[in-house]
Amino acid sequence: MGSGVTLVHILFSIAIVVAYVECNSEGDALYAWKTKLKDPNNVLQSWNPNLVNPCTWFHITCDIHNSVTRVDLGNAGLSGPLVPELGNLTNLQYLEVYENQINGSIPREIGKLRKLISFGLEKNDLSGAIPDSFGNLNSLRFLRVSNNRLSGSIPPTLGNLTSLEIINLNSNKLTGGIPIEVLRLARWGNLRIFNVSDNLLAGRVHRTNLTEFAVTTIIQDPKART
Repeated sequence: MGSGVTLVHILFSIAIVVAYVECNSEGDALYAWKTKLKDPNNVLQSWNPNLVNPCTWFHITCDIHNSVTRVDLGNAGLSGPLVPELGNLTNLQYLEVYENQINGSIPREIGKLRKLISFGLEKNDLSGAIPDSFGNLNSLRFLRVSNNRLSGSIPPTLGNLTSLEIINLNSNKLTGGIPIEVLRLARWGNLRIFNVSDNLLAGRVHRTNLTEFAVTTIIQDPKART
């Protein structure tokens, strides 16, 4: 009996240690991001690395295991880059940082967030390409990066994301065509809205090719070259 109780105690202690280490690593990742941001409104004032975990920080939501699941920083007056350390938030489901002045490129490490449901970075100052690693975000349903300065082509790897419902890429500087792999999401996936207007895309999606698509809204760049 005694040995059984001891084993349970050991396993429980190990679980606590693992949870503590995970929470600390997530706190380290978020604090690394904070150090790169300008925060004139002090919305990140509670992000104190000396606390046990980041679940007590404002704008952070955690699950019952004290792992970060949401970051809500929309319209917070923040400026600065995303950081590769955000890829360590392995249970993150919602990254909502819209209507700020987030600049620089999107780290490819974001592709490690396999549980991410929503990537909301519209109305910022992001530049560079959409990383191919986004094709690993199998849980992603909402990709919203409109009104930035993203360039390069739309990655065909987005076609791997059959859970996608909304893709808003409008008002960027994207070039090239729309990959057939992505268009297939409209027919065989859950895609409802696909907005690529106000870019520098080439080619057109002809209405006659959309008759069997489940998608309700495809907004194409009216300036697209055929």
